[in-house]
Amino acid sequence: MEIVIHARNVTLAEDFRGITEEKLKALSRFNVKLESIKVEVLHEQNPHHGKSSHEVILTSHGAGPFLRSEGAAFNDLAAFDIAVKSLELQIRKIHERTKDVDHESLRKP
Repeated sequence: MEIVIHARNVTLAEDFRGITEEKLKALSRFNVKLESIKVEVLHEQNPHHGKSSHEVILTSHGAGPFLRSEGAAFNDLAAFDIAVKSLELQIRKIHERTKDVDHESLRKP
């Protein structure tokens, strides 16, 4: 899975890229094919948006389902965590739908 980080008018922390890659690679445990995920980081300059001034948008591209999730919080990592939780719920839902639920063992011969 390719991970593209795009930040608009933002200076990201040094460990943000590593944490991002680690958490998004962990989503590969589900049986859902994702070619690439774009991580977009935005900062709101208006001081009235203090608690939600950092926004992270995750979007999947390429083969597989189109998924999009957003998170807003007081810093980049907290917003990223919220967005990853939302994305994981979407992927889990798709994974559960594709499971083969055949109760062969319960049938009598």
